[in-house]
Amino acid sequence: MKTKAVRIYGKKDLRLEEFELPGLKDDEILASVMSDSICMSSYKAALQGADHKRVPDDISVHPTIIGHEFAGTIIEVGKKWQHKFRAGQKFSIQPAMNQMGTLNAPGYSYRFIGGDATHIIIPSIIMEADCLLPYEGEAFFPATLSEPMSCIVGAFHASYHTPPGTYKHNMGIRKGGNMAILAGVGPMGLGAIDYALHQERKPGLLVVTDIDDNRLKRALSIFSFEHAEKEGVKIVFINTGKMSDPAGYLHDLTGGKGYDDVFVFAPVKSVIELGDAILGFDGCLNFFAGPVDPEFKADFNFYNVHYSFTHIVGTSGGNTDDMRESLKLMGEGKINPAIMITHVGGLDSVVETTLNLPRIPGGKKLIYTNISMPLIALSELDDLGKEDVFYSGLNEIVSKNDYIWSLEAEKYLLANAKPI
Repeated sequence: MKTKAVRIYGKKDLRLEEFELPGLKDDEILASVMSDSICMSSYKAALQGADHKRVPDDISVHPTIIGHEFAGTIIEVGKKWQHKFRAGQKFSIQPAMNQMGTLNAPGYSYRFIGGDATHIIIPSIIMEADCLLPYEGEAFFPATLSEPMSCIVGAFHASYHTPPGTYKHNMGIRKGGNMAILAGVGPMGLGAIDYALHQERKPGLLVVTDIDDNRLKRALSIFSFEHAEKEGVKIVFINTGKMSDPAGYLHDLTGGKGYDDVFVFAPVKSVIELGDAILGFDGCLNFFAGPVDPEFKADFNFYNVHYSFTHIVGTSGGNTDDMRESLKLMGEGKINPAIMITHVGGLDSVVETTLNLPRIPGGKKLIYTNISMPLIALSELDDLGKEDVFYSGLNEIVSKNDYIWSLEAEKYLLANAKPI
């Protein structure tokens, strides 16, 4: 079977190509990919090429398919897995397989599996790691976004606190405590706010910072003060870029106690140092945003580490249980990952989008891999619709939903967009 896919050959060398997939083995699964969301991790891999920890050294000869936040439909199941999976079944994949001794992952390391493709072969290692997850929902985009949501779920679970006089780590954020999400109104920050408000272990105070008034305004329109209050949380949005002493102001919001949990959603030295400065006793700073620079460093107050028991953790991806939790919360309607999506496009927009991702404003860029379409911002659909009836129809759907993506929008796109 032929597939069309975006493959990486080297640093900043991504190519959309059509090629033949090998014959299916008894321990493999053939599948079609329907949607993939583009992650900053793919941008980092594109920049670093073979220097990236997950990308093989021989990609110039044996390129791998990029994209690791994807969902699709199973076409054919090899004999080994026919007891567990079937043709026609929808799926999502947890790329963080957490296999001992290897960092290999779909979307980085494999020649025939990745999210930015029309068809893929799922190797046995994915099923053996229990990372191929059946999905029962109607729309594909929630399953795609269950992977980035699992990263958020994992970060919340990885934070910890230690009761005084003990050496026991109580895992998870402090229930009813003070939480700050710094640089927190990008796509992943919005997901973190959603999870903080709607999971079981909620903070009492949730402070969200950024330096962009427009992004803060959008976040407030999604998560109102009244809605947060109904969930038992006091939420505050702050533009720290306009403050002479942001640490002092944020600290005062807690009555001088400081923050139990601080999440840093941008790999910026000053943001990390702000997070360190506002930690309270036994406060935990979670460095969520991975840097591109392997020599990235920031100052940390070790006086407070010693006397106030502050500590730091870092997480890179979630695990399969985190992904199952995110799918469960979506299925129950408690979280809505569609709030993260600000752009949609086809497979032929992947190369340009990936290589320019930091320079494209907005949230998640959602790709439908079987269509041909430039990357477009949902907020621009009104203007685009004046010139193109296809965009006009799409605008009619998303404008009714405050420009938040939906099952109806996905159905319209798949039915009316140009096939690739």
